[in-house]
Amino acid sequence: MKTFIFFDLDGTLLDSMPYHAKAWIEIFSRYNLEFKEEEVYLYEGAIEFETVQEIFAKKGIKIEKKFFEELLKKQKETFINKYAKYVKPFPEVPELLKHLKKERKKLALVTSSHTEILEKVLPKTFQEFFTLILTGDKIPKRKPHPAPYLETLKILKASQHNSLVVENSPAGVMSAKNANLFCIAITTTLSEKYLSFADLIVKDHLELKKILLNGEK
Repeated sequence: MKTFIFFDLDGTLLDSMPYHAKAWIEIFSRYNLEFKEEEVYLYEGAIEFETVQEIFAKKGIKIEKKFFEELLKKQKETFINKYAKYVKPFPEVPELLKHLKKERKKLALVTSSHTEILEKVLPKTFQEFFTLILTGDKIPKRKPHPAPYLETLKILKASQHNSLVVENSPAGVMSAKNANLFCIAITTTLSEKYLSFADLIVKDHLELKKILLNGEK
């Protein structure tokens, strides 16, 4: 099994996506824009302007970068002020991280969320598990661009063949695959059909634990 394991945060380690979705939908509604929860999940982590521009274009709406930045700022504020307090790790996650650390795995947290959000939702006890925590505001390009994982490899001096990624969204899986990394997708927010380009798909954290700790499938 691989020595380096890179985890996404939202929807992978934390049961946070329903609350991020609520914040986005609330902000969109202020502008009479209608988005469903699944649409938010489909584009989770893909918050580069060009990506968001394409999402709106599919709805026949043209947006400017200034408007996008305004949306992003308001979503962060709404999430932090109203919803962050409800976010918790998935039940099996703390034990999984403890076991991986005990087995001397090198763990990294690679998220599109910014530091200010991470500080509100990541349990303080989790920080000791990670050799590296890389947030979206620390890199020039975010998922689905490979930059987050390429930067992680570079900082940790890790190789692709000795590393794997755990993700839950299409943008996250694409980021990992674009960085030539083995990727396990977990169906916490979306079904298998949206994650089919991952190398392996697991239904829950119990199945993930068997694979990461024992190499079982």
